[in-house]
Amino acid sequence: MNQTSKSYHCRTVEELTRELRHFAGERDWDRHHTPKNLASALIVEAAELLEHFQWLSQEESQDLAPEKKKEVAHEIADVFIYLTRLADRLDIDLMAAASEKMGLNAIKYPPKTHT
Repeated sequence: MNQTSKSYHCRTVEELTRELRHFAGERDWDRHHTPKNLASALIVEAAELLEHFQWLSQEESQDLAPEKKKEVAHEIADVFIYLTRLADRLDIDLMAAASEKMGLNAIKYPPKTHT
């Protein structure tokens, strides 16, 4: 069977969320996409991302070969997809939560002043 990948062109987190919701719904995955399972899958994918850098030096990790960079991009996408799906299942606005957290981090970690 010759399968070609379907093309998705989500431009916003909201569009991605809707597409992921539809994708999971078509496959009857909602019963499996509980917050616990999605958080677990997110950690597995993050570990797969880390695996690409496991034995690289700092310099090597910043200069990936094109094929390796593509593999890393796919792992980053997996992490982002599970994170987006988790936020959706918990009714969390991902962009609002990230913006709020950045504000808290700005207070917690103020810029250094040079005197």
